[in-house]
Amino acid sequence: MRFMVIVKANRDTEAGKMPSTEMLAAMGKFNEEMAKAGVIEAGEGLHPTVKGARIGYGRGETSVTSGPFDLSSDLVAGFWLIKTASLDEAISWMKRAPFEPGSEIEIRQVFAAEDFGEAFTPELREQEERTRAAAAKS
Repeated sequence: MRFMVIVKANRDTEAGKMPSTEMLAAMGKFNEEMAKAGVIEAGEGLHPTVKGARIGYGRGETSVTSGPFDLSSDLVAGFWLIKTASLDEAISWMKRAPFEPGSEIEIRQVFAAEDFGEAFTPELREQEERTRAAAAKS
């Protein structure tokens, strides 16, 4: 099973405050442990929302709103993409992450092809495989 671990933004991340050398070292060690165990597929931090935008979709129209955005529980500061046998295993790994008190993460399972049932036709599966193959080449 694949899971996205969403690291929630806070005042410091939205202010662009960079982590300390000690935090970077601790996070690097944690990521290395996950890599050695074959758990981590990706993991990145994100710039503050002041450097981002939101796009809203309407009936034939889109709207673009530039950041910054108000600090709320829906803002993301970073993520991991991990692969574990279960949600419990994902939780077990993430309980070891070296976050400071007050930090918050969210763990969400990533859909797999079989989750879509009959709606994901053989033609759509082939299209998905071609897209993934092309993305892997770039």
